[in-house]
Amino acid sequence: MSYIVFYIALEVSAQAVTMLHMLYLRRNHSTILAWFMVILFFPFPAFFLYFIFGNRKIRQKSKKKELLLHGQIHSISPLNPIEILLESHAIAPATVRNEFNLCFDGVSAYESLLNEITKAHESIWISTFIVQNDSVAQTILEALTQKAMQGIEVKLLIDAVGSYRLYLWQRPLQRFREAGGEVVFFMPILKDPFKNYINLRNHRKIYLFDGRTVLAGGMNLGEEYLGPNSMKKRWIDMIFRIEGEAAFLYAEIFAADFEYATGKAGAAIRKETRCGRHNAVQVVPSGPDIASDALYETLLSAIHSALHKIWIITPYFVPDETILRALIIAKHKGVDVRLITPGTSNWVSDMGRSSYMREAQENGIGIYLYKGPMLHAKAVLFDEYALMLGSVNIDNRSLFLNYEVVSFVYSPSVIVQMEGWMRDLQGHSSTGIKKGSPGRVMMENFMRVFSPQL
Repeated sequence: MSYIVFYIALEVSAQAVTMLHMLYLRRNHSTILAWFMVILFFPFPAFFLYFIFGNRKIRQKSKKKELLLHGQIHSISPLNPIEILLESHAIAPATVRNEFNLCFDGVSAYESLLNEITKAHESIWISTFIVQNDSVAQTILEALTQKAMQGIEVKLLIDAVGSYRLYLWQRPLQRFREAGGEVVFFMPILKDPFKNYINLRNHRKIYLFDGRTVLAGGMNLGEEYLGPNSMKKRWIDMIFRIEGEAAFLYAEIFAADFEYATGKAGAAIRKETRCGRHNAVQVVPSGPDIASDALYETLLSAIHSALHKIWIITPYFVPDETILRALIIAKHKGVDVRLITPGTSNWVSDMGRSSYMREAQENGIGIYLYKGPMLHAKAVLFDEYALMLGSVNIDNRSLFLNYEVVSFVYSPSVIVQMEGWMRDLQGHSSTGIKKGSPGRVMMENFMRVFSPQL
């Protein structure tokens, strides 16, 4: 009997400690509810999982330092509501001297990446979530190896969980390292599990060349995303190229991430440019190394401020209640709200998103389910004045947990081009989510309880 009493006391203590910690951190009600359900049924596993997965912002002195971007100059164009809000969060202002190009094709993206690697004569800095073990990744790695052999500074930062196969079997990296290339895995769990959070992953994609030119977006390294030949099953994705002042900000982000991963002082960042093009771009990092939720607040504010249209492309749509309600309110005000997302992605994501999509559809929001391969692009268009591009999905993981980076583009020509691509995707999509059986709808609604952790 005494063992049973001791077990119950220990169980209640674990539940109480976890709940008190959430209340102390002022977690939102949906997050508390999700963890409460887990703690209620699995108190001891949940206790340890909470302190592994439940932390969102880095506060300890031994963790990654807060990321503050310095930028180059203040925008010479009138500030828009998005830029004003971001600057209030100490996000660097928009830079205007940028050449900006969009790329919607995996073959063109592959050719552009290899071309930039070939042209680089000082440095190549790459940060990515996934490096696959296939011929495309091997070709890119060989090109990087050749540049390292020429004495070019080549740094490769890879997320340890996103690329866990490569992390566990690093032999493909041996020749690159022997050539002088430096490769580091972000938060390697097996190396120091008490220092690294398995739940806070580096989802940023930064391909930086000579500190002047950057390729960014949603593409990782592997034939699933890009390659020399077209593939029917290749994911639909996009990447953008910036040459100019905005590239310096991406360099600052990479340098801070690399410094944290290696424990070494960051490399020097080039600060001059000769680019004469005029494209206003504001670089916005988000994640545990940003003190506030600047990106989340900006999305919410932009949704409420939109007058004509809000078009969203995202592979994973699991918003929190506040974002969903804002989109519904915008639709009720007469704003053209559209969601473009894959017809199918994976079972967990499909079940997790369906309840939100059904509620959005019931309130008049247009749902477009892309009928081709997996749609992996991420973009949000606000009226005719702002476009958000980068690595962020519209889900809790991207908005509150992962290290991410986006660019807000305020250039009319770029916005028009992106709107054209969005229309093309809609033309290859079915409209509306089909009515589900009572059992499926119940499962979808049940999954909604756990959405903060998806």
